Amino acid sequence: MIVFKKLTYKNFLSTGDQPTTIYLNKDQATLVVGQNGSGKSTMLDALSFGLFGKPHRSINKGQLVNSINNKNLLVTVDFSIGSIDYHIIRGAKPNKFEIYRNGKLLNQESHARDYQKILETNILKLNHKSFHQVVVLGSSNFVPFMQLSTWHRRQVIEELLDINVFTKMNNILKDKYNILRAELKETEHTIEILNEKIVLTNQHLLELNALDEEKKKELTEDIKTLEGEVNQLIERQKDLQDMINKPGPTKIDLDKLTGKRKKLVSLGGQIKGKVDSNKKQKKFFEENHSCPTCKQEMSQEMRTSSITELNKKIKETEDGINELDLEIEKVEKEHTNVSDFLYHIQSKASELTRVTGNITTTNSKISKLKEKVDKPSADTSKNEEELNNLKIDKLGALEKKSNQVEKKSYYDALYELLKDTGIKTKIIREYLPVMNNLINKYLQVLDFFVSFHLDENFDETIKSRYRDEFSYSSFSEGEKQRIDLALLFSWRQIAKMKNSANTNLLMLDETFDSSLDADGVDNLLKILYTLDDNNDLHFSSSKAPATTNTFIISHKQDLLDGKFPAKIEFEKQNNFSKIK
Repeated sequence: MIVFKKLTYKNFLSTGDQPTTIYLNKDQATLVVGQNGSGKSTMLDALSFGLFGKPHRSINKGQLVNSINNKNLLVTVDFSIGSIDYHIIRGAKPNKFEIYRNGKLLNQESHARDYQKILETNILKLNHKSFHQVVVLGSSNFVPFMQLSTWHRRQVIEELLDINVFTKMNNILKDKYNILRAELKETEHTIEILNEKIVLTNQHLLELNALDEEKKKELTEDIKTLEGEVNQLIERQKDLQDMINKPGPTKIDLDKLTGKRKKLVSLGGQIKGKVDSNKKQKKFFEENHSCPTCKQEMSQEMRTSSITELNKKIKETEDGINELDLEIEKVEKEHTNVSDFLYHIQSKASELTRVTGNITTTNSKISKLKEKVDKPSADTSKNEEELNNLKIDKLGALEKKSNQVEKKSYYDALYELLKDTGIKTKIIREYLPVMNNLINKYLQVLDFFVSFHLDENFDETIKSRYRDEFSYSSFSEGEKQRIDLALLFSWRQIAKMKNSANTNLLMLDETFDSSLDADGVDNLLKILYTLDDNNDLHFSSSKAPATTNTFIISHKQDLLDGKFPAKIEFEKQNNFSKIK
C-alpha cells in the first residue's frame, strides 16, 4: 500500500517562494476551501507534477512556474510503501528530478523518461491515468472511467488487477515471434537456394558427360545470342542512366511541399476554429438580452455593435479561408507534379537495377557456357563432391526448419494464452461479478437504484427497476456523477483487494460543488464515513492512522463546515496563494 505523507511546493502556479506544505496522512478527512483562484486545486496539480511530471489540469509545463518569480519551481512528495520511505524532488527553472529510497538517491544515469518509467513501473505501479481513476475525482480535466476509450478502460482495470505483466510478456513474445518468423523465412529461402543449386549441379553433370562437338556448336550459338542480349541491355542501361541524371525536383523539394501543405491545413483549421468561435459569440448576442452569469441587462446598442463587429470578423476570416484554400490547392497541385516526377524517376531506377542485374546474370551464363566449350571433358568428380555437400547442407537446413516450426507452434500457443482474450480475460471474468456487485452497492448508497453491469469489453448495460435499458451518456450530469463516484470507490476497493494500486489518499476536487444535489452530498458523505478497512470509520480526534485520508476541495464552505475533523483554507496575499 502506498501511504502518501507530505506534499511541499513553491513557485508553483500562484504559490510564491514561501513553501506550502500539506500533510497528507495527518487527518482522516480534510475540507479544503477558499475563494476562486486562491490555490485550492493547485495542490492537485503539484502532487500530479511531483509524481508524473505533468499537472492534473491541462496546463503547459512552462506555465507552471510562478509568473512573478519565474524561477525555482520545486515540488517534493514523501510517501512510503511497506517499510521503504521514498522522497521525490521535481523542479523547473532549473529542471530537477530526483528519487530517494530510504534517503539514498537512485541511479540517475538513465534518461529522464526512463527514470520516470522506473518511478511509475517499479515503485508506484501506477501511471498518470490509473492514478487519477483511483485517487482523484475532480471536475477539472478529469476523464471519468465511463468516458475513456475501450482500450484505456482495459488498461485501468489491468493496472488495478495487477495483470499488465501479461501484456508485457505478450510484447516480449511478439518480439521473439517476429525474430523466429524472420529466421524461419531465411531457412526456407536457404532450402530453396540449395534445391536450385542441386538441380543446376545435376544438370551440369549431365551436360559434362554428354558434351560433344555438336553441343559445342549449339553452345557457341547460345553464347552469341546471349552476347547480343547483353549489348541490347547495355544500350538500355545507358538510356536509363541518362534519364535518371536529368535535373529535376528532389525528395527534399517534396518534403518541403509536404511540410508547407501540413502547415497550411493546420492554419486553416485554426482559422475555421476562430470562425466557429465568432459565430458562437454572435449567436449568444442574438439570443440573449442579459448576461446569464451576472443577470445584468445588455443594451440593444451594445448587442447590435457586438453582432456587427462579429459579422465583420466572420467575413474577414471566411475571406482568409477562401484565399488559404486556393493556396492549399496550388501547393497540392505542385506536390502532385513533384511526386509524379519522383515516381517516374524511381520507376526508371528500378528498371535500371533490373537491367543491371540481367546483364550480370547473362554474363554469368556466358562465362559458364564458355567454360563448358573450353573444357568439355573436365573431370566430373569435383561436381559430384559439390552435389553431395549440397545434399548434406539441405538435410541440415530441413532439420533446422523442423525445430523452428515446432518452436513456432509453442509461440502460437503462448500467444493464445497471453493475448487480450486469453489469461487476462479469464482473470477479468472472475473479478467482473465482484466489480459489478461493488458498483451497484455504492450506487444504492448514493440512492441511485439502477442495475449497472460491465461486460468483458467494459461496455456498460444499465437497467432501471422497470428493466428499461440506458447508456451512461443518456443520464443527467448528477446521475453520471453518482456513477463516476460508484466506480471510483469500487476501483479503490478492488485495489485494496489486490494490493496493487492501494493508497491512503483520496482527493475530491469540487465533487460537492458540481452536479450532486443535497441528497447526493449526504450519501457521498456516508461512503466517506465507511472507507476504512473495518467499514466502521467515524471521523474522530484519535491519533491512530487512518487507512484513507480524504481531501475535499470545495466552494461550499458554509454547507460542509463542521462535517470534517480538519480544514485548510487558502487565500491570496499580494498575488501569492497561502494557507490562511
